[in-house]
Amino acid sequence: MKYLILLFSVIIANTAFAPKPAQVFPKLDIKTLEGQSFAMDKSFAKNKLTVVDFWATWCGPCKKELDAIKSHYQEWKKLGIEVIAVTIDDSQQLNKVKPMAEQKGWGYMVVSDVNKTCLSKLGFASIPQTYIVNQKGEIVYSHSGYTPGDENELDKKLRSLLK
Repeated sequence: MKYLILLFSVIIANTAFAPKPAQVFPKLDIKTLEGQSFAMDKSFAKNKLTVVDFWATWCGPCKKELDAIKSHYQEWKKLGIEVIAVTIDDSQQLNKVKPMAEQKGWGYMVVSDVNKTCLSKLGFASIPQTYIVNQKGEIVYSHSGYTPGDENELDKKLRSLLK
């Protein structure tokens, strides 16, 4: 009995400290604002890291986060980091997305998930929701919500992942 308890203790310890497999970013039915299909996995493969930010036109913190990310974007691009802003606005609100992105000067890719398949496949309930995805399509970081200064923490995380 003593050996059985020892065996179970070793199994539990090994399971608890074993590295968890990376969560792979799911394939989503994402469209450009012009209605064309957009393959995020191909975009991930082209970049060292990709920041994927889920947002909506009606979400104040989302717009603040994307404005704040804009201040880092040119430097990130030089480092091989891309930003993709995925709106979850419904089809009635979608016509506001492109003018807003242009007016705010967001230079990154803005795509649409009007069917909100990301909510169920990624399992998040609120926006903004930000992910960092590596070249293999693995989610290496996620963050929910926005507080001023979060963009600086995101910058630190990106730089640490590049090392």
